[in-house]
Amino acid sequence: MKTITVLGNLSGRNAGDAAILGNLLRDIAAVRHDVRFLVPTTNPAFIRRHFGRYDLRPVGLRPWNLALKNFGLPLVRAMLGGDMVLITDNILFDRKFYNPVFNNLLSISLVAPLCRRRGIPIVFYNASAGPLQTAAGARAMQRVLDASPLMILRDSQTLRMMERLALRHPPVRIHADCAINTEPPGEERMAALIRREALFTNPRGTIGFNVNAYMDNWGMRGTLQGDDFSALVAESLDRILERLGADAVFIVTQPMDLPNTRRCVARMRLKERVRVVGNDRYTYEEITGVLARVELHAGLRTHPLIFCAAVGTPMVNINSYPKSAGFMQSIGQEKWQIDLAELSVERLCDIVTAAWEHRAATRRELAAIVPGEQEKARRSARIVCDMLG
Repeated sequence: MKTITVLGNLSGRNAGDAAILGNLLRDIAAVRHDVRFLVPTTNPAFIRRHFGRYDLRPVGLRPWNLALKNFGLPLVRAMLGGDMVLITDNILFDRKFYNPVFNNLLSISLVAPLCRRRGIPIVFYNASAGPLQTAAGARAMQRVLDASPLMILRDSQTLRMMERLALRHPPVRIHADCAINTEPPGEERMAALIRREALFTNPRGTIGFNVNAYMDNWGMRGTLQGDDFSALVAESLDRILERLGADAVFIVTQPMDLPNTRRCVARMRLKERVRVVGNDRYTYEEITGVLARVELHAGLRTHPLIFCAAVGTPMVNINSYPKSAGFMQSIGQEKWQIDLAELSVERLCDIVTAAWEHRAATRRELAAIVPGEQEKARRSARIVCDMLG
């Protein structure tokens, strides 16, 4: 029996992180049946409830486990207690570097040298990293890289960052985010959700939209804050729905985004034509099933964009994360994005309208590109399994 420790933001609060874990477990278990997974998490009940069909053991990261999130004894035992450590998503950056509730890089980098001495490889699994903006962050990343025999990245931006900072790194493969292989539930389950939420009643179609809880993350600082942003989104959506005759559904993949979502809806004139669907009630597969049925999606969070690609739905990226821009580039859709710092009602309405008019062509482009990206994501599981011996 081999043991793999999976590191990520795996509390169950983020639908994208849940999708990464779910697809990783499925892909590796499909290749090998002798693998057990250790999953450090602040919410062991969520991991057991949603992924208990796999051979796994949640590792609690609460204070009563002698941990402050990833800082503490449970992380040390999990990283040193298996045959391999997988780094997933984008958990290695130096923002709030000394805050263990927010930052993972410092904690992981302190254990990485012990993994190296014991011959436990740390592998980046369809992941990205950064930004790194401090010397302390770069040194911590180097400690992790020194224990890593392979980096399987989901975009090329991370590699460019490593080279710009002159960090020594192992061989690199550019694959794809695990979430791109997310599969929606069956028709019966989706039909029940659609009836419950009164979705897709407009024959002109529905647009998906997504906001997050903050507007100044990752150094991409603009002038929009709080109410200004809500007002801009509300006015933009009102104009878009009037122009296209469509309805809208807000997609929430992190409960912390719900208050901002509700503020946007409350300021709309056409709020009766808007619905809200979130992972406070639905799984990442069900959210993907909703996105499969919209004509177009626009938003700030990365994983709704990836869910759209998984089901062939055109998307517009309101660019607030480096990883979002990297993903759009990887699927050849970088023309359909607007930087958050340049956002205005007119520009948002124009790009969404243009994307709506080109949505049939975009679907054809995605149909040609995405299967290759999905195969890349699955290929990572085979590589990791071969490395286990």
